[in-house]
Amino acid sequence: MMTVFYGFRNRLWCFVLGILLSVMLPNVPYANAQYDYIDITKPFLRKIPIAIPVFKAINGTAPERETGEKGAEILSDTLAFTGYFSLLDRKAFLVDPQKAEITLEGINFRNWTVSGAELLITAGVVIHDDILHLEMRLFDTFQQRMIVGKKYTGAPEDLRKIILRFAGETVFYLTGNRGIFDSKIAFISTGTGHKEIYLCDFDGQNVRQFTHHNSITLFPAWSSDTQWIAYTSYAQGKPDLYIQHVKKKRGFIVDKDGLNSFPAWVPGKFELAATLSFSGDQEIYLLSGEGKIIKQLTNNKEIDVSPTWSPDGKKMAFVSRRAGSPQIYIKDVENGNVRRLTFQGNYNTQPAWSPLGDKIVYSSMDRSGLNISMMGVDGSGPIQLTHKGSNESPSWSPDGSMILFSSTREGPSRIYVMTAFGGDQRRLLSLPGEQSNPRWSNSVGDHWD
Repeated sequence: MMTVFYGFRNRLWCFVLGILLSVMLPNVPYANAQYDYIDITKPFLRKIPIAIPVFKAINGTAPERETGEKGAEILSDTLAFTGYFSLLDRKAFLVDPQKAEITLEGINFRNWTVSGAELLITAGVVIHDDILHLEMRLFDTFQQRMIVGKKYTGAPEDLRKIILRFAGETVFYLTGNRGIFDSKIAFISTGTGHKEIYLCDFDGQNVRQFTHHNSITLFPAWSSDTQWIAYTSYAQGKPDLYIQHVKKKRGFIVDKDGLNSFPAWVPGKFELAATLSFSGDQEIYLLSGEGKIIKQLTNNKEIDVSPTWSPDGKKMAFVSRRAGSPQIYIKDVENGNVRRLTFQGNYNTQPAWSPLGDKIVYSSMDRSGLNISMMGVDGSGPIQLTHKGSNESPSWSPDGSMILFSSTREGPSRIYVMTAFGGDQRRLLSLPGEQSNPRWSNSVGDHWD
């Protein structure tokens, strides 16, 4: 048995405030560790046809039916977002989900294979004494076996949390990858008339404003533990670096003379790199989480900006004009060696190192405009991923499967998302004003509401 804890509010029936209980269904024949359903390393991924019928209302009550319909929609949207699945039309199903069996022993798998489903998810909903009980199962319809089975108990308002939890389990058992469902996104929006930082869920849901400086705010960057966001703001009339706790009203300000900008947290540490110009030249420094200078990382008469760290924190890619135009370089922090990565084009900026460690995405200017490109960490195999509008500020999902970026392809700047190979490009959200500078967090864990 496995127990997982989530957040609840004001529930007397739970002896610890803030608990959501999830247990494995008994006697579940889990898939082996080969994860051979979906190979996320392939650039031309075949989407697996999956059927997600409306969740079955076990007692047939109106609240259960409503929850079953809503839960199925949330799950469908969540799994479709990954780009791994092709959702089958419920109108083509041969069974009534409210009458059909949802367990391994009772399912007629031929009804689903005829409909084209290779995977099937069933769920049963019970709401009793204002407590939500969900049983959810993932099946391989051709092998006629259950891959994942879970029971969840929680508050009705925690339905989305439960669904995201099961979606994460589903993706993990199919790919070996933990997925993106427990992550957040920070971005800049001008909806208030000022550039402020906003936060949202991985799929653009639950947007909320984070900063209220009534000024220009730029370059949000998440710490590895997702507890801090560093950013640049002109709130005091010049570009200062703010290091702000996400949940608590505390933080630090780096307000040295000149520029204090382009923060990038060191993986696994309460340290970050940033570009400072108090010496008269724009150089990259290593700072403590409190904003104190630890050491200088670059030393060149030309500007050095936009640091990004390798997953192990031993190397740093950055942008410099030392060759006469903005190009991307890598510095080995341990031995100090610096080498140039980009040689194609005269404008290559905004590098972002893949959490898998093998790729760097960046913004590149050519005759067609500003686009998102990708290359190996040795500079090999550069490839252009976008082709419409002006595209910039790429950011990796925490599992390395997707890339966020901003684009003007539909007019105003908006946030878009695509697969790690440039596929399935679509808008993440649309808000008043313009949106830019997206940054994806790691998994936020249970400390988030």
